[in-house]
Amino acid sequence: MPLTDTAIRKAKLESKARKLYDERGLFLLINPKGGKWWRFKYRFDGKEKQLSLGTYPDVSLKDAREKRDEARKQVAAGIDPNQNRQAEKSSREGSKANSFEVIAREWYAKFSNTWSESHGTRII
Repeated sequence: MPLTDTAIRKAKLESKARKLYDERGLFLLINPKGGKWWRFKYRFDGKEKQLSLGTYPDVSLKDAREKRDEARKQVAAGIDPNQNRQAEKSSREGSKANSFEVIAREWYAKFSNTWSESHGTRII
């Protein structure tokens, strides 16, 4: 039986972590300290894996289901959602490292010791 928002809000804390299952691999992990995390359980290349989809209430039940559906489409297309997320994150970090400001500051650091102080401040 699928989860409802009311059932999630009324879920009581227990001494051990527990899972409230929705459907198609989506579940809510409830921590004894009160944290609630959305997880998507799937199999890829014969191995069981989990994908974190955010925390409740920041990510609503509806949003978690949409994210689950996107991840299921990736699995069906032969793409591991975890690896895809990591690749996107590393490409964002790589683009930050190659930004104009980073390269300009490296250039400035390399040549600034040969310039006068006033020229260096005008350049920067």
